[in-house]
Amino acid sequence: MSLDCNPALGRLTFTSLFRALGRGWQLFLYTRSLSVSYAMIFAVIGLLILIGIERASFAPMIFPLAGGFMLIGPVLLTGFFSVADRVARCETFGFSDIVSGFSKTSSELLAVGFVCTLLFIIWVTDAATLYGFMVGRTPVSFLVLVSPSNSVLSFLMWSSVLGTVLAFVIFSISAFSVPLLYYRRAGLVRAIYLSVSAVFANLAPSLSWALILSVTIIGSILIFPLFLLTFPVLAFASHALYRELFPE
Repeated sequence: MSLDCNPALGRLTFTSLFRALGRGWQLFLYTRSLSVSYAMIFAVIGLLILIGIERASFAPMIFPLAGGFMLIGPVLLTGFFSVADRVARCETFGFSDIVSGFSKTSSELLAVGFVCTLLFIIWVTDAATLYGFMVGRTPVSFLVLVSPSNSVLSFLMWSSVLGTVLAFVIFSISAFSVPLLYYRRAGLVRAIYLSVSAVFANLAPSLSWALILSVTIIGSILIFPLFLLTFPVLAFASHALYRELFPE
């Protein structure tokens, strides 16, 4: 597909969010076997990380790691984009379409993914440093989080503040640049500019959407079975929001 030098920018409302979530739910029900199978890959990885954190007795670190998923999550959605397109064309779909979605990834989209991954690494490193200063080497299991100490509460509060700022920056950059690059509608710089412009032009709905994504994904990672439902629904909903904001 050739580049669209000036993609039309629509408007988002709070109704748009409900409409997108409804579309995400419909697509999940229609593709649930495939969607759950794809989400299972990341759920298993997350479960292994969760087990490792518990064995190391660094339970509070699960919150920064879960929040960090928001930094790299957008680049994992291309597989769902491919499936959503197949459904829209009333075509059959399978796991090969998810692979096809990734195979169409451009070098510019890989650059966005690299930046998101780099910031994720920086975020986890900073959170670990903050953890060392505030909690130290005292073992903390998940059971202790039921009634956390003051040091653990302080760590969770300050890491949440820092993580929120970083997550919003990445959200603004990647929320719509990823689909714009995936569909070859803009180059790297233009896609990022359009994404940031779209977020700030629709600030209230965008902040609400970012909050929905953060709370739902973090909560689902902590309660893993939910992740198999929420990740596909939110992925398809993000695709629907993109289609509404940047109509073909």
